[in-house]
Amino acid sequence: MRYSINRRKFLELFGCSCCGVFTTSCGNVPITERRQFKLYPEATINRQAAKAYEKLKNSKKVKLIEKGKDLDNIKNIGKKIAKSVSVFFEKRGETDPTKNFDWEYILIDNKKVKNAWCMPGGKIAVYTGILEVAKNKDGLATIMGHEIAHAVAKHSVERMSAAMAINVGVTLTDIFTGGKVSQTRNTVGRATGMDILQLGIMNPFGRKQETEADYLGLIFASLSGYNIKESTKLWERMQEANKGKEPPQFMSTHPSSENRIKNLEGWINKVMIEYPPISI
Repeated sequence: MRYSINRRKFLELFGCSCCGVFTTSCGNVPITERRQFKLYPEATINRQAAKAYEKLKNSKKVKLIEKGKDLDNIKNIGKKIAKSVSVFFEKRGETDPTKNFDWEYILIDNKKVKNAWCMPGGKIAVYTGILEVAKNKDGLATIMGHEIAHAVAKHSVERMSAAMAINVGVTLTDIFTGGKVSQTRNTVGRATGMDILQLGIMNPFGRKQETEADYLGLIFASLSGYNIKESTKLWERMQEANKGKEPPQFMSTHPSSENRIKNLEGWINKVMIEYPPISI
């Protein structure tokens, strides 16, 4: 049997259902209080991340460093920050956003990669290449605080939800405009090699999350007793290490090193006063 529905009725029904989803899935990022929506269950994403993490650890393409001073520093700093985050929220009488995390730390032997990351659920990896940029424990705490902040703020859940919402929005708009959005996207893409949705929506969204993680990471490092003044020196070293390799900011999901340094300089004194080392 075939059913038909007019455009207005369809939009009314779709709008109501979307509002229901977004309303029930809206929340606030801890500390910054930025509004965010999450369409994907966090527990599901955490399970997927844990599986991917295990697969990485068992991969023959990855060489793990399983003992030594560097790995000990990573574990000790990570555990200290994780505990400080939990105690901070407990003392404020708020729900600990990491209460369901199963923290793990690995060190990957790859000096060419200057990177670190934290999967949803607290699965952390650090590459040996970034240790040269970190230089000391305070620099490493800045890096790990930033990555832990992504997990605390549920940025992965938010990114997946945003991508889903954009895809649904584009599809609906195409239905009612005869594919105008996709046509324009393809035309600009062929002419410039750039995706207008990526540049205009996802990249700015990514930069907002990265800036938020810089801020929260600074707070977490301060709560854990590390010298957060080292954060600007860290990014100066990162800027030098990436000299000539950074794309223009509008083409990146990350703020430029220069802007990150400016932001950090503006936050440091306030964070030191408002978020001093916490007693554990």
